[in-house]
Amino acid sequence: MAAFNNAPLDLRRLLQRLVTMFSFSIICASILYLLLGRCEPDAGDSSGWNNNKTALREILSAPDSVDANSSEKEWSASRRLPHALIIGVKKGGTRALLEFLRLHPDIRALGAEPHLFDRHYARGLGWYRSMMPKALTGQIVMEKTPRYFVSPETPGRIHTTSRDIKLIVVVRDPVTRAVSDYTQIISKTPDIPSFESLAFRNRSTGQIDSLWSPLYIGLYARHLQRWLDYFPLAQIHFVHGERLISDPAGELGRVQDFLSLQRIITDKHFYFNKTKGFPCLKKPEGSSRPHCLGKTKGRTHPRIDPEVIQSLREFYQPHNLKFYRMAGMDFRWQ
Repeated sequence: MAAFNNAPLDLRRLLQRLVTMFSFSIICASILYLLLGRCEPDAGDSSGWNNNKTALREILSAPDSVDANSSEKEWSASRRLPHALIIGVKKGGTRALLEFLRLHPDIRALGAEPHLFDRHYARGLGWYRSMMPKALTGQIVMEKTPRYFVSPETPGRIHTTSRDIKLIVVVRDPVTRAVSDYTQIISKTPDIPSFESLAFRNRSTGQIDSLWSPLYIGLYARHLQRWLDYFPLAQIHFVHGERLISDPAGELGRVQDFLSLQRIITDKHFYFNKTKGFPCLKKPEGSSRPHCLGKTKGRTHPRIDPEVIQSLREFYQPHNLKFYRMAGMDFRWQ
């Protein structure tokens, strides 16, 4: 009799459990339905369910650690041909300029000198592109090869590749640049003749050997003319090598303007190292520590006969004046 009286109670408990399970099933189905985006299906659309199943499988199979924003940036990064080139000049400050520009988040610069357009042209653009750093959409890719400026075949080759590319030239007093160039040469081959003997074809007559590489590079007007045969002056920006040392933030500001970038690199990024005689970075790319250029930068120059220096200044004067007119800038070299 007791068992009979308890039967209605057991039945009620069973019904309550069934109702609870049914309700829970409806809630789960509704949530799944919402996740699959089927709340307002178009009539006759039979592909939606299959598309949503595919999307669901991709979501479920994706690693938990993947960050959506970072993966999107990674997917959009690619190796592209440069938008800008630092084409010269050797011993003018090109390495310093490149290192300074790498502070800018919208610049991706190749550290090595690829020499595509002067030495390795036969390797092709595929090889060239493979050397470039990956860049996001909107970032500027650039490289530097100072020998480009003085190589006769280079302007035409670059123009064939890109007519709109922006060109940057760092120039420096050609006499000081020549002595710096010679200083680098003797650091590698100390047994070469003196600067004074190499600078003249005939010392007694004072005939300058303008084909000697350290002096030939300083004939800026001659080299610039080849570039102006292919590119308008508006596509070429001249960096004042001396001011890059005395006022790096000012020169970098003008370069950023030329590249149509926001002026992010300012004087807060630099400090002057009195020992080296060069500005250094307070925080270079990828580091939280101050950084100066390597030991090869800021070498002590050998003493050159003052009469030779004066002869070179007289030799370069008409070339410099012509270069000022062509570039539209007065660099005020002595």
